[in-house]
Amino acid sequence: MSHDHDHGLATTNRKKLAWAFGITATILVAEVIGALLTNSLALLVDAAHMLTDTTGLLLALTAATLIMRKPTAKRTWGFRRAEVLSATLQSTLLLGVGIYALVDGIRRLFQPAEIAGSGLLIFGIIGLLGNVASMLVLASGKDDNLNMRAAFLEVVNDALGSVAVIISAIVISTTGWMQADSIAAMLIAILIIPRALKLLGETTHILLESTPKGLDLEDVRAHLVAHPQVLAVHDLHASQIASNLPILSAHVVVEDAAFHTGAAATLLGELQSCVAEHFEVSIEHSTFQIESYSHQTPEHGRHD
Repeated sequence: MSHDHDHGLATTNRKKLAWAFGITATILVAEVIGALLTNSLALLVDAAHMLTDTTGLLLALTAATLIMRKPTAKRTWGFRRAEVLSATLQSTLLLGVGIYALVDGIRRLFQPAEIAGSGLLIFGIIGLLGNVASMLVLASGKDDNLNMRAAFLEVVNDALGSVAVIISAIVISTTGWMQADSIAAMLIAILIIPRALKLLGETTHILLESTPKGLDLEDVRAHLVAHPQVLAVHDLHASQIASNLPILSAHVVVEDAAFHTGAAATLLGELQSCVAEHFEVSIEHSTFQIESYSHQTPEHGRHD
């Protein structure tokens, strides 16, 4: 049932991403034309942002397609990690665009270019309407995994960028102050950079196989050792394959008699249920090696 649910969710998310990709690609073409006609840095930066977002959504769409593939003997987790790789690339692209917008915006403050305010306003409104449409398409799936969250984050940043473009267009049209375009570009950058860094930190955390956030391994160890049949726990490790897919492994030491009475076999199921149900982070994929006290794994190479 879980596999069917995951497959259905992946299919739904793939459709949402396909719609968002089509809308974003259309806006990209419109903004490139608009930037050429108006000579606006803010619109050009937003178009560059749209280019990375179009690429990011394509990556997200590809990842959503790969996730649906079944595990094989060669890839025992299938392509579940594709969503993390996709989100990492998307956040890196976002960070690059943000830094470029900030640097070039500062330069244009001192060397303002002539901007066609009325044309800028039209293309800003077109961009905002398209971004809002993409946000509505992706909103319901943004919490499903990192890939969907990265995609949603990109269109939100685009929408904020379009708002900045619209405001700068109004200022330029009413006051003639061309630096408003540079300030809008820098505001877009300030909105992009922190979000990109946060997402990049989350994906890097998974790729480095760090302990899932919200899971305290010392609490896990203490809870396992509290079981009356468990003498010690060592080589305890936890990491994540992808969003909502944490894994855990450990060596569990028990009395020798547990293997003669059959208690060791019962213990395995109890430990697996424990890590799946007791903690805030539910671990449904756990591996325990049950060891007798007299035949423990040698100390050499052991990790606490």
